[in-house]
Amino acid sequence: MKTTITPSLILLAITLWACGGQTGKPTGRTITVTIEPQRYLAEAIAGERFNIVCMVPKGSSPETYDPTPRQLAALAASEAYFRIGHIGFETAWMEKLMENAPRTRIFDLSKGIELIHQEGHRHGDHYHAGGADPHIWNSAANAKIMANNIFRALCTLDKSNEAYYAARRDTLINRINETDRIIFQTLKHADHAFLIYHPTLSYFARDYGLHQICIEEDGKEPSSAQMKALIEISRYEEVRVIFLQPEFDRRNAEIIAKETGARLVSIDPLSYQWHEEMIRIARSLTTP
Repeated sequence: MKTTITPSLILLAITLWACGGQTGKPTGRTITVTIEPQRYLAEAIAGERFNIVCMVPKGSSPETYDPTPRQLAALAASEAYFRIGHIGFETAWMEKLMENAPRTRIFDLSKGIELIHQEGHRHGDHYHAGGADPHIWNSAANAKIMANNIFRALCTLDKSNEAYYAARRDTLINRINETDRIIFQTLKHADHAFLIYHPTLSYFARDYGLHQICIEEDGKEPSSAQMKALIEISRYEEVRVIFLQPEFDRRNAEIIAKETGARLVSIDPLSYQWHEEMIRIARSLTTP
């Protein structure tokens, strides 16, 4: 059951936050991000200079998540919000978030990224207008752009420590390059096509010349006719892997796997462990 965010709840949360106690009051300077992969990238560059707080908790979908009153109140303590760019949570909540934190500066980490565009769709009770595919973090090329955007934002907030942030950014980009190299080598002997419920790996597929086939259509469960078509295209494309994501239903994937003999592989594209998860996804596409 969803909590209705009312002014009285927000006021109560602000009061509790101000009083400390068991409210998890952040220490030092704070930056808020939307998802865990952002938190990883931001922490890698910010080091001990900032406390990085994530709005969407592990296991929740950033397409549909609603923040708690306490999160809305605590946001007022953040010097900045690093948005991923176009995810459903931000589309639905950014205006409200800023109303409750008017002094918090906004930085868009998708700036400079060549976006993939998609049609509008409905996801649960939320309708997402057509526009940019928001899953930009599942790409080594994009992650480097995001790292530079984070670096520039941190320098804007804390110019005196620019050299510190530059060194940490360079270390992070070196690791992203190494991750990219491992993925590229791994996928030389991997399957070309894969099935997934939600199109989370669009940029990953674009970077490495893969064919992502999505089970959902316009954010809806597939019809019987669509399921038949998915089974046929999976056979034609010789799909051997169907990716499962923890925040989405797995029943249709199990039906297709049974009909085609494809393996079901659980992945977590929203994992904080960005490097490990990217490599694991790539290795899942190789022959067992």
